[in-house]
Amino acid sequence: MFELFKIGFLPFTFLDLIDIVLVSVIFYKLYTIIKGTIAAQIFLGFAIIFILSFLAQAASLKAGSWLLNLVTSVWVIAFIVLFQPEIRRLLVILGKNPLFNIFVKSDEGSVSDILAESAFELAQHQHGALIVYLKSTGLKSVIESGEVLNAKLNKNLLRSIFFPRSPLHDGAVIVNNNIIEAARCTLPLTEMTSIDGRDLGMRHRAGIGITEDADVISIIVSEETGSISIAEKGHLISGLSRENLKNHLAKSMIRAKEKGYKSIIEYFRKPK
Repeated sequence: MFELFKIGFLPFTFLDLIDIVLVSVIFYKLYTIIKGTIAAQIFLGFAIIFILSFLAQAASLKAGSWLLNLVTSVWVIAFIVLFQPEIRRLLVILGKNPLFNIFVKSDEGSVSDILAESAFELAQHQHGALIVYLKSTGLKSVIESGEVLNAKLNKNLLRSIFFPRSPLHDGAVIVNNNIIEAARCTLPLTEMTSIDGRDLGMRHRAGIGITEDADVISIIVSEETGSISIAEKGHLISGLSRENLKNHLAKSMIRAKEKGYKSIIEYFRKPK
């Protein structure tokens, strides 16, 4: 490995530099997660002990090194016990990273099931609904137009949001993976006012309009007829059954995931 310089008789290589940078990034990320909690003070205390232990060994302080080694010898167990909630949060953040999700079984099936079941039950009660599922494109401006929720996708929560007397029932719900990001969002309207001689209401025009501007799927439940429609890439499919909706959603989500994998692979294949 390419040698950068020497510290005494020890060579410092490019690999050593990468190692130090990676460890620094890991410690920084961990600190940002626990910042503002009591665990941050404990973390700082551990860092001070390690620094003092290193200095004691470098200065050949036998008594000090022995005392500090008593603490550092059990640091792994103490770290796990004291930082259990923070370690859990860190693992959750890593699990949500798209790069690592390539190697993990996706949950398109459960998401499509929840969305289809929710739409079907809303249709049975003729409760109008507009649900937008993000395939790849972010909708920051649309999300900011509504009420940010960041809640786990849940059938009962969707039914509660679109209950006619709910203050959030007007507008669209934005779903990203298995998270409801926002409700009561305003969507752009398509310029189409009718399809095959059938007039389009505002909910259907909004459901189609957002698919013309972004890579999303819209699920539309009619308040007047209770029919279920789905919009994608500016096209509307109406009169869907629960199973047809579920299958359509699952296939579209899988295609979007495969497209994302291909883009990542193509990026790494490009000559640098």
